[in-house]
Amino acid sequence: MDIIDIHGHASAPPEFYQYKSLLHAGRGAHGLGGLQLPDEIVLKASQKHVDTLKRVGTTMQLISPRPFHQMHSEKPEKIVHAWIRANNDIIAQLCRLFPGVFRGVAGIPQNYGVSPTNTFEELDRCINDLGFVGCVLNPDPGEGAGEPTPNLGNEYWYPLYEKLVALDCPALIHAASCRCTEKESYSHHMITEHSIACWALANSRVFNDFPKLKIVVSHGGGSVPYQIGRWRAGRLLHPPHLGLVQSKPVVETFDESMRHMYYDSVLYSREALEYLIRTVGSDRVMFGTEVPGVGSAVDPSTGRPFDDLKPLIDGMDWLTPAARADVFGGNARRVFSRLG
Repeated sequence: MDIIDIHGHASAPPEFYQYKSLLHAGRGAHGLGGLQLPDEIVLKASQKHVDTLKRVGTTMQLISPRPFHQMHSEKPEKIVHAWIRANNDIIAQLCRLFPGVFRGVAGIPQNYGVSPTNTFEELDRCINDLGFVGCVLNPDPGEGAGEPTPNLGNEYWYPLYEKLVALDCPALIHAASCRCTEKESYSHHMITEHSIACWALANSRVFNDFPKLKIVVSHGGGSVPYQIGRWRAGRLLHPPHLGLVQSKPVVETFDESMRHMYYDSVLYSREALEYLIRTVGSDRVMFGTEVPGVGSAVDPSTGRPFDDLKPLIDGMDWLTPAARADVFGGNARRVFSRLG
């Protein structure tokens, strides 16, 4: 059985992050010519990552840039373009060095206060030239600073949605960095942004206007699946305008609206993961671990890393073999059409 992990991030050597420091310090005065690292350096930096995937039984992992490194709120905009291009180049290098193990999910050069159309050139390059299978979309390119960017249900994002549909490019919703405070850490910010994204899309007419749009909300949809009772009630009290079909208003339950999206399994708890699958359906959940990441800490109660999620899903006896196969790889192959 294929085990396709749709949520991973690139492992890179220190020289890669030195390039980021140069861009950041020089504000684009130096280093915009790009970055090329020898294969042997990249192989050494990623070998532990690959060994971990083999150990837990993962067949293939879709990798994107590490979110908190994307610099989407930095100025001038040109350093963001240079840095995201370098991220995508090293992902392409990893895919070449480990064929069949890694597939690329593009970072896009979002920049705070700039139209999402600024991402099109790099998105085209990644999908059409580098053979990537999707992209990662940050719902908060301001990274917690300044005026908030409109939520993902807003028409502000429509040019990007149109582009994603034209490319048949699924978007993995994943927040990036934040201006962390005592009140909100990076992890808090990330889950909050995923919750806002999931709720905003479910209460918008986006999927009526773009029925072929493929959106995957990472980290199990943030808090939304676990607070669904509140949103079910809210839908009845204050039904949103979800668009028209044959001149008649679209009427959906909140659960039906949630099923326009897909969700990964990056939750690190059997109880939460089981609730997600029961709530949205096994046909809407894709295996993901974010290996290696925060979940790589070892759970003292099991002796396994928290992000070793395959045993949790294997242990759900109520899942049929077909449903389990969908979660482990079937759904990913249907949504990420370029996987083949």
